Amino acid sequence: PQGRAGRGGGDSLDKSITLPPDEIFRNLENAKRFAIDIGGSLTKLAYYSTVQHKVARVRSFDYSGKDHEPPYEISVQEEVTARLHFVKFENTYIEACLDFIKDHLVNTETKVIQATGGGAYKFKDLIEEKLRLRVDKEDVMTCLIKGCNFVLKNIPHEAFVYQKDSDPEFKFQTNHPNIFPYLLVNIGSGVSIVKVETEDRFEWIGGSSIGGGTFWGLGALLTKTKKFDELLHLASKGQHANVDMLVQDVYGGAHQTLGLSGNLIASSFGKSATADREFSKEDMAKSLLHMISNDIGQLACLYAKLHCLDRVYFGGFFIRGHPVTMRTITYSINFFSKGEVQALFLRHEGYLGAIGAFLKGAEQDNPNQYSWGENYAGSSGLMSSSPELCPTQRARSGTFDLLEMDRLERPLVNLPLLLDPSSYVPDTVDLTDDALARKYWLTCFEEALDGVVKRAVASQPGSVDAAERAEKFRQKYWSKLQTLRHQPFAYGTLTVRSLLDTREHCLNEFNFPDPYSKVKQKENGVALKCFPRVIRCLDALGWEERQLALVKGLLAGNVFDWGAKAVSDPAPACSSRQRPWLVDSYSKWLQRLKGPPHKCALIFADNSGIDVILGVFPFVRELLSRGTEVILACNSGPALNDVTYCESLIVAERIAAMDPVVHSALREERLLLMQTGSSSPCLDLSRLDKGLAVLVRERGADLVVIEGMGRAVHTNYYAALRCESLKLAVIKNSWLAERLGGRLFSVIFKYEVPAE
Repeated sequence: PQGRAGRGGGDSLDKSITLPPDEIFRNLENAKRFAIDIGGSLTKLAYYSTVQHKVARVRSFDYSGKDHEPPYEISVQEEVTARLHFVKFENTYIEACLDFIKDHLVNTETKVIQATGGGAYKFKDLIEEKLRLRVDKEDVMTCLIKGCNFVLKNIPHEAFVYQKDSDPEFKFQTNHPNIFPYLLVNIGSGVSIVKVETEDRFEWIGGSSIGGGTFWGLGALLTKTKKFDELLHLASKGQHANVDMLVQDVYGGAHQTLGLSGNLIASSFGKSATADREFSKEDMAKSLLHMISNDIGQLACLYAKLHCLDRVYFGGFFIRGHPVTMRTITYSINFFSKGEVQALFLRHEGYLGAIGAFLKGAEQDNPNQYSWGENYAGSSGLMSSSPELCPTQRARSGTFDLLEMDRLERPLVNLPLLLDPSSYVPDTVDLTDDALARKYWLTCFEEALDGVVKRAVASQPGSVDAAERAEKFRQKYWSKLQTLRHQPFAYGTLTVRSLLDTREHCLNEFNFPDPYSKVKQKENGVALKCFPRVIRCLDALGWEERQLALVKGLLAGNVFDWGAKAVSDPAPACSSRQRPWLVDSYSKWLQRLKGPPHKCALIFADNSGIDVILGVFPFVRELLSRGTEVILACNSGPALNDVTYCESLIVAERIAAMDPVVHSALREERLLLMQTGSSSPCLDLSRLDKGLAVLVRERGADLVVIEGMGRAVHTNYYAALRCESLKLAVIKNSWLAERLGGRLFSVIFKYEVPAE
């Protein structure tokens, strides 16, 4: 596509924007289906494409166990996946953009483009002429609801509250596992209030003619300012108290005896009737904004209380990410509901119509049966509402904004064993709020970048362009890190997990699907040769001595982690593993083992090699010997040197050939290997493979074991479960160890029993 970027309308597009067109309309040559949402000033284009990328595959073969023979073969294959692209731009670019799209369409499967928004009528002829696709117009409200449902289900940190004086000003909410029911307040020219009860059932329950159009129209009459954004800019500088009559103006000092705040507005524009002076444009705009926002806020509160709803999402062009509108709506809702109802806003509010229109057009493909994940490598992220934070990014947000969603291979659901899915937060430290932690971890990831680039190049020795692609990866990930320094809220709550996931997305973007595949292959081979000797040593120990040795084996294996800073010399870890550990409930665990066996244990594995083979499998073997069934869950896709599901199948096959306990357990399905649905070094228990969740419920799992720093410390350290749990890790980061009150290579052994 790059070679064709100058054809036709591409020339005018190139001159009008800062990004190359093929970086905006990505993968157009494989676009299959389109939808468009055209508002008064912004166009949102949606399209579905197939993406071809490389994946590392492992394959078993007749294994003899000879020295230097790898335990399995690795091959790199092409895989086709599905991706949703959303592009937002100003209507002034629409003709140039349509020209560029027309020149790059190759494999589209449809003759129709779904369209919504008022501009769908205005630009219908232009779209049909340029793209030679028939425009099918879709109902605006239906599209908004469908789009809202989609982002709430698939983007964990989609909703946020606006906090005026906080840094940053966005506070993200954890999505409730059941997103229904909720109230959607769409503030366009007027106000529509919709109660959404299920995926397909919603009801318009009220509204008002006093909305964004009122603010714009009256504002234009009062200030002679015709542009909406300029009017908001005036309001942000104004002092409404110069125009509004306040409670203290009416009652003087007596307002305190009435239990009222003197700063409350008693009458909007009340001073203008009696004052002889002129009022500034800024003050009038601010007064008008307060008047309309307060009216909408009170109306939304009344409807929320009438229908017993506490989740109210606000959207529409009146909001559009403007801090001054979010601030006034938030204040109004908080005041009239006495804090019982929160005003919630959406990161991707501007895309709801386009997403909904696309879903309407793609109903035969049933996109809602899949789970989708935001691709951080191809998405712009939420822009700052404070211009001084990042002026260059803010300027770009006025031109083009991008969102990409990848279709996940398997549907994701909550782990059924979560104590309260609605309050579950995977991450231990919120870097969005914690400025010191944020600075440390961003620097940490920057300093590790050279090593990641070298590892990526080394993983593909036969590739002539590996170094060039690795350099592009470096530039992209570095750019993401700089964006997150200025806008830590860009992709929702910033965490170590999101930084790791962004890095994996960027590696995949440049066809480095599994940089550690050869390292894992070698380490698995070495560890498999040691397995029989380790088992003989363990079996020779007395029962109590063996239990401690098994736990120490888990911890020792966990030290060898290519994602950690301190793994180059794991020797000091040995001296730090003397009890008592930093977090030490081993005695409680040992006492529990003297009781009846668990019914079924769910174990989330971490690293390849020594960790899984010499740490996890001996532990699994002991549980099996006690009569406990085991579900061993591994990543669906690669991340650092973590063991993948496909690798675990071969490792288990090799171990079974050496060990009758594991062999019979696999044959009798008392040991089951499952995939988590994740390709992350961390673990989100609210987004797990549906098949795993079903099996956990069917087998009655009553013990969950989470091992490794990423899964048990960066995430899930405070996770509350409905059954017994073990969280084990060696802290391989000195900063994190100090935060937790320990030192490098401190041990976490956290055994928790839920309250009766």
